[in-house]
Amino acid sequence: MSNGSSVLAGLDAIRPGLESLYRDLHAHPELGHRETRTSAEVARRLKECGYEVHDKVGGTGVVGVLAGGNGPTVLVRADMDALPVEEKTGLPYASATPKVMHACGHDMHVTALLGAARLMAAAKERWNGTFVALFQPAEEPGDGADAMVGDGLTERIPKPDVCLAQHVLPYPAGTVLTRPGAVLSAADNYRVTVHGRSAHGSAPHLGVDPVVLASMIVVRLQSVVSREIGPLTPAVLTVGSIHGGSNPNNIPESAEIQINVRTYDDATRAHVKDAIERIATAECAASNAPQPPDIDHFGSFPPTVNDSGPTEKVAAAFAGFFGDRAGSLDLQTASEDFSRIPKAFGVPYTYWAFGGIDPGAYAEAAKKGTVATDIPSNHSSRFAPVVQPTLDTGVQAAVVAALACLAA
Repeated sequence: MSNGSSVLAGLDAIRPGLESLYRDLHAHPELGHRETRTSAEVARRLKECGYEVHDKVGGTGVVGVLAGGNGPTVLVRADMDALPVEEKTGLPYASATPKVMHACGHDMHVTALLGAARLMAAAKERWNGTFVALFQPAEEPGDGADAMVGDGLTERIPKPDVCLAQHVLPYPAGTVLTRPGAVLSAADNYRVTVHGRSAHGSAPHLGVDPVVLASMIVVRLQSVVSREIGPLTPAVLTVGSIHGGSNPNNIPESAEIQINVRTYDDATRAHVKDAIERIATAECAASNAPQPPDIDHFGSFPPTVNDSGPTEKVAAAFAGFFGDRAGSLDLQTASEDFSRIPKAFGVPYTYWAFGGIDPGAYAEAAKKGTVATDIPSNHSSRFAPVVQPTLDTGVQAAVVAALACLAA
């Protein structure tokens, strides 16, 4: 029996309790920085398993530390927060909180890591080192990792040799997917405010119309990715909001554009930022605006770029344990803040995905070519991973990856 199989031998016994916990967490979602019920349950269960528990880290973060002899220290992270989304899954255990839902699967992450933590504690004789289970708040707003680091995370727990994280995605349940190098994009939000001169709608020549000016900026921005970024370099630029004025017969004083950018490397990230500033400034000058634009950069996420060493090690372990259910992960345009934790410690990391969609339903949609329309994605009001084999796979992946990085 392999090390992973021997540690996971106890999964059958704890499965019913984990499934019950998952349904409970799904029914009681909590937004970022408000995960008080979730974090209390996490801390209680870790203490029952013999972990040294640090709670209220960064507000609602929880970290469990389990020493298992001489060897490496491995940190595995799960995020805990839900989204301000009205659930429309129709599940019997759907959210009991109006307009709040676990639409990104963080309830599955929490349950899987708690299951892995319990199995690792029950089989300490099978591995050597220190296992750290970190439960992070507020991944969705993008400041939960920073909150934990700012609250002294690196001084409170042993320095890990490697950090690991996983995310449930709309792939067939039972599959585990890894990727070397870039996995998730950086995300940057920009608010561009352009200034005009107010006038009556019947006499536009007496003013400077910021709505027309903003519209020209929106059109020109569409050329940044298509004409300034190389065709083999992925990037996304989306204008998600444009607003100016309050009635049809008045030219307003200003208009606002909100822009979201996704990139995978620092050079492309800097190029797009410079292009936004250049285009906005030039269009204001071309429109004879009374002053340059105000450009505010807010709400950024770092890129997630897997380090080669741990990624190769974990991918090999997954191939050995999962067989043909282990595969390669597509490049993702989503973003998150996990990488700020290993960066704070100055250590490598790897991040992988596991599927959460009923395999039969996924196969049927793939056959019809309707995966994009028939399979709910993360953040959808209909996103709901099937409990099994999703949960088992999440537990197994966390244990197998941790053991690959610990000493036998």
